[in-house]
Amino acid sequence: MSAPLRCLALIAHDNRKVDLVAWATFNRDTLAQFVMMATRHTARLMRDKVGLDVEVLLSGPEGGDAQIAARVATGAVDAVFFFVDPLTAQPHDPDIRALLRVCNVHNVPLATNVASADLIIAALSDAAGRCARPMPTG
Repeated sequence: MSAPLRCLALIAHDNRKVDLVAWATFNRDTLAQFVMMATRHTARLMRDKVGLDVEVLLSGPEGGDAQIAARVATGAVDAVFFFVDPLTAQPHDPDIRALLRVCNVHNVPLATNVASADLIIAALSDAAGRCARPMPTG
């Protein structure tokens, strides 16, 4: 019996969407091995620009960040890739803080920039590869 697919959440503030699209394009084959969800505009970009199938949630300001936080809290998300814009105030900052806090409370990997995203996706890809290899026989 194979292990269930891991689930990733993808979010990017408007000024970081270009970075997320470039990163996802580079990691497309790896990301395609996972179940993914994203806030509305990010999900559309993943589908239209990168060609990935992603569950569409609400936009961040409409509650999409809170939806992802709830799924993190229930164990339905294995890692969060949230490309944040630290230089721009966000109207839904309480939801953003709640998502970051829930990731920390539940020990869920959280990438907030390209460098941390690279490390997490490499680790997840390596772990998936180890699980997929046949066990050596005696």
